[in-house]
Amino acid sequence: MKNIKIDNIEISNNLPFTLIVGPCVLENRDHAIKIAEKISNVCNQTNTKFIFKASFDKANRTNINSNRGVGLSESLKIFQEIKNIFNCPIITDVHNEHQCIELSKSNIIDVIQIPAFLCRQTDLLLAAGKTNKVINVKKGQFLSPFDIPNIIEKIESTNNNNILITERGTSFGYNNLVNDFRSIEIMKRYNYPVIFDATHSVQEPGGFGKSSSGKREFVPILSKAAVAIGVAGIFIETHDDPDNAPSDGPNMLHLNNLKELVLKLKDFDSLAKN
Repeated sequence: MKNIKIDNIEISNNLPFTLIVGPCVLENRDHAIKIAEKISNVCNQTNTKFIFKASFDKANRTNINSNRGVGLSESLKIFQEIKNIFNCPIITDVHNEHQCIELSKSNIIDVIQIPAFLCRQTDLLLAAGKTNKVINVKKGQFLSPFDIPNIIEKIESTNNNNILITERGTSFGYNNLVNDFRSIEIMKRYNYPVIFDATHSVQEPGGFGKSSSGKREFVPILSKAAVAIGVAGIFIETHDDPDNAPSDGPNMLHLNNLKELVLKLKDFDSLAKN
């Protein structure tokens, strides 16, 4: 079983879970600092290691007029400030090889995330692997867990063995996802840490026609189920006003509910691993 180290965090299926947490997309500097401060306080109070997550660009929005974020250049400044203030690693998405090259020039981003829709894009996986950063791959909604070794092989071919695999639900008819929790155990067989994405698992892709809908009330239930099985990390997008968030609001956990959920998850995690 592989352990992945990021600064002072060690991520493994056998260790206490790491929280990957933050807003879906960076909206502006002040909002990001506000969210990061609340997250940091919750994690300090609950003795939980966390990686701050936000996207600089949402290139896979449903509608062409949807808000995509503040862009890479401005986001890197914000991410750097968050790292300096809260002493936490940063994870963000990439959508093309050029973005991987740009991020490889900087030590601001610790983990590069491959979106689920792009998890089979060979050139993107190779470019991400060549950055020598930790790579978190979201398992596509269209893939079985048995397809994961092919993804791992592509990244390993770049001599990068710092890999995380994230489960985020499987397409179940139109505009709906379902979680097959067998997939977590299956993916753990491939020795890399497995993360469970609780918020995108309750997403309803394209459910509003020009945007995705979701059912955030199921985030705690699915999180507890995944942690009870035993995972290396939990991925939760959170927001102080999810109903008015520019992206993925319907499936984001309200920031005020984060501490209560983390405390419950720690109990389940301890039971599963002890």
